[in-house]
This record gives sequence, C-alpha cells and structure tokens, in this order.
Amino acid sequence: MTAADWSDLMPRWEDVALVRARLDAGADPNNDLYQPPLHAAAESGSPEVVAELAGRVDDIDAEWEGRSALWLAVFNDCPDNVRALVAAGADPWRPMMAGWSPGRLSLAGPTPGLFFPFPPGHARLTEAETAAVVEADRLIGVLSDTPSEGFSLACVRGISAAEAARRLAAEPVGAEELEEIMFDPTDDEAQPILGFTDVPGGCVVSQEYSYLASTPGVMKALSAGTVAYGMFANAKSGDQTSVYRDGEVVAWDFHAGGIGAPADSAEEVLLNYLYDGLTYAYCHAAAGLRPTGNVAITNPDTYLRLPEHDYWS
Repeated sequence: MTAADWSDLMPRWEDVALVRARLDAGADPNNDLYQPPLHAAAESGSPEVVAELAGRVDDIDAEWEGRSALWLAVFNDCPDNVRALVAAGADPWRPMMAGWSPGRLSLAGPTPGLFFPFPPGHARLTEAETAAVVEADRLIGVLSDTPSEGFSLACVRGISAAEAARRLAAEPVGAEELEEIMFDPTDDEAQPILGFTDVPGGCVVSQEYSYLASTPGVMKALSAGTVAYGMFANAKSGDQTSVYRDGEVVAWDFHAGGIGAPADSAEEVLLNYLYDGLTYAYCHAAAGLRPTGNVAITNPDTYLRLPEHDYWS
C-alpha cells in the first residue's frame, strides 16, 4: 500500500484532507478495482470528499454496475452528497436502472424535492409506484417490532392459511401437547411445528425459532400456481431470502432489499429501494401481502405439525 493507493480507505470516505493527499500523490480518481472512489464516497462518505473527487474524475456521470455516483447517493439517502454531485455537474435525469434515473428515484424517497423543479419530458411516478411508496411507509410501520434473528417465514400470494396447510399435509396438534412442546420452541420436538396466518393478499407460514418455513420443500409446495417469498433470519450470516414461482426456485440465498443488480426490473429496483435492509417487510410487499399487524411470527393464527420429510430437497 502506498500514498497513491485507495485500498485502506474502503469503505471509509470522510477525511477530505487524506483523500486530497492521496490524489496529489497520484492516486487515480477513476480507479475501479473494487468500486470507483467517487461511487464509494457518494454512498458512504462526506460531501467534502464527494466534491473533491467529483472535481478530479474524467466523467462525473460514469456508471459502475449500471449506476452513477449520483444514483448511489440518492439510493443511500445522502442528500448532502447529492447536492455536492449536482453542484459539480452530475446529471439527475440520466437514464439507468430500468428507467429509474437518480431524479426519478428520489421521488420515491424521503427527500422528493431534491431536484425540483421537475423538467419536462421525464416520467414521474406512476399511480402504482406512488401507491407502493405509501404502502411501504405503512408496512414498515406495522412490522417495526419484528424479531431480528432466528426466525423463518414464507409469504405466499393468493392462498389461504388453510390451503397452505393442505399443500404441506400439516396436521393439528392438541392444545396440551402444543403447550408442552412450545415451552421450549428450540427443542427437537418443536422443529416440525409451523405457524399459519391469514393476511390480506395471501398467507404467511412461519417458525419463530428455526429455518423450516423457508426450506426448499416447503417453498416448492406453497408456491404451486403462485409465488412465495421465503427468508431465514440467520444469526450468523444475515437474512437469507429465496423466491419460488409455481414450484420452481427463481432466486436463492440472496439478501433482499438492497442495491440489487443492473438487470433488475423497474418493480424490483423500487422494492429494493423502499425496503433496503428490511427483508421481512420486503418479503411481504413482494408477495403482495398487506398485513395489518405483526402477528405472523410471534402469534400465528394456528400451529400445525408437518409430516416427517426431507424438506431440503
């Protein structure tokens, strides 16, 4: 590592004197070995560092993985960095990410007035997108006290809890037996027990202290003829999400509600932005569920036992 190297600044981009010294020593402001410095600073640094780098790069609107530095500043809700980039000449209306320019994306966020007045010829939010923004505020609120780790769930579109139980051949558990088993829900006897809850738009299958609700065997059965979003809040590796459509896996072991990929659809880009870091809410929203409270994990409508089976296949 030399004075002209950026590696030890990742991901810290707040010291403008240090950044200026590196630049003066020959560090390349356009280096994209891991991530271009301007992009890194835009999403996690100070506006002073952003302004310094913006004045040194070859192209302030250069894209990295389909996004400009300004887009990342908007996505990460860094309005001071946004203002620094615009002052340096960044284009808020440059098309990218399935039609979500930085300016258009800002309309869905907490500071929709960043780029007013809105120029002619650029699409505003559709009615459906506006409704998704409103629903995100509501959904995040009603799910705000969700446990942070250890649980699993499957959010299933368009079927009832009774239908979910039928698909899994789940069986009732006697009240006394259930009380005894759930006295220690981490015990082996509790592992086949899942919660089933009806919510507007579909149902949620859940397990408060283990992973069974998100396993492939459960997700395949539940998603027949529809779509299911599953997650396991793994205490060791973070939230792990999967998507199954009509019994087939569409996506597996990814962290939902984040920066996403350049090939994402317009709907996926918006969902990732609205539910950044909120996997539990993301799964509900993506499945089209509209719960009015947070009961599916801690207080399901009913508990049922799954038959003995290899649910990992």
